[in-house]
Amino acid sequence: MSKTPEPPYYAVIFSSQRTPGDNGYGAMADKMVELASKQKGFLGVESARDEQLGITVSYWESVDAIQAWKEHSAHIIAQEKGKSEWYESFSLRVCKVEKQSFFKM
Repeated sequence: MSKTPEPPYYAVIFSSQRTPGDNGYGAMADKMVELASKQKGFLGVESARDEQLGITVSYWESVDAIQAWKEHSAHIIAQEKGKSEWYESFSLRVCKVEKQSFFKM
């Protein structure tokens, strides 16, 4: 799990329904996480996926940091491939995190 700072900060929740087959998706997803982690304002990421359904939550310091990531040239290419090849459908939600709690045994 991501170690995030004390709120407030922002979460981008990306849920997707995949098309069949990998078709380069896994490699691109790994590349996007690596690249996003180097962006100003990036705080962390958590992701779960199977063959069809994926949920990725990325954490950011600000709405401006989220917008900069959205407009990153490599991310734009991945977004276009997602719409043309990898996703049957997806949703994107931007949320302000105001409270958090953690549990660890």
